[in-house]
Amino acid sequence: MNTLTKIIIVFIIGSLGFQLEAQDNFTITVNVEEASSNDGKMFIALYNAENSFLSTSYKGSKSAIKNNQCTVTFEDIPNGVYAVSIFHDENDNGKMDTNFFGIPSEDYGCSNDAKGFMGPPQWEDAKFQLRENKSITITL
Repeated sequence: MNTLTKIIIVFIIGSLGFQLEAQDNFTITVNVEEASSNDGKMFIALYNAENSFLSTSYKGSKSAIKNNQCTVTFEDIPNGVYAVSIFHDENDNGKMDTNFFGIPSEDYGCSNDAKGFMGPPQWEDAKFQLRENKSITITL
């Protein structure tokens, strides 16, 4: 087989692999509504595993808040199971503030409106399957 034929075959196989991979990736748009103010920033985290939920995000973003809301889009996300968490860093110090008992003093939320009982929200309550482009609304 001559060199030109090998290059063409490699190019074709590479192109097909890229097209197949691109078809399995989606976008997740997160809309956050009813923030208590436009102060600070909104931190949005996307998780792809139960063991890293609320500790190590798969992807993350922060957004300015306008009209007490914001929107963030995560692109090129593969098919799978995910969860989203957000918090409003109202005082813009880069972290979620808590009171003496460890209870968050800044607004927060999760996908599926998951709420914690005597602790943080659970993966089982916040997770969702991504099979197509998805839009999530979290109301604070």
